[in-house]
Amino acid sequence: MPVSSCQEYFDTLPKRFVADASKGVSAVFQFNLSGDGGGDWHAIVNDGSVEIVVGKHAEPSSTITASADNYVKIANGEMNGLRAVMTRKMSVGGNLVMARKMQQIFPIGW
Repeated sequence: MPVSSCQEYFDTLPKRFVADASKGVSAVFQFNLSGDGGGDWHAIVNDGSVEIVVGKHAEPSSTITASADNYVKIANGEMNGLRAVMTRKMSVGGNLVMARKMQQIFPIGW
């Protein structure tokens, strides 16, 4: 189910959420997406549940920063996330182990 915008991605994120992959996880994933169609969102994951909130969280576990355009490509599986980091099209901050776990909790190209 490809998305055409960041807003659509975050609107559909609860459907993409894999509750079993988040068992025992308590984390906040912050997304700072710049440019046309961008914005700030965060996902609060707590032991099998998720809440998507517009805006910045005061103390996120991990922070993802990218252009809105590139993030839509990553979400659709058109751009590899690791390659995006290596080519500086996306940056990941905070708890990197938790950021890697995010790939299982919110699978791409769904």
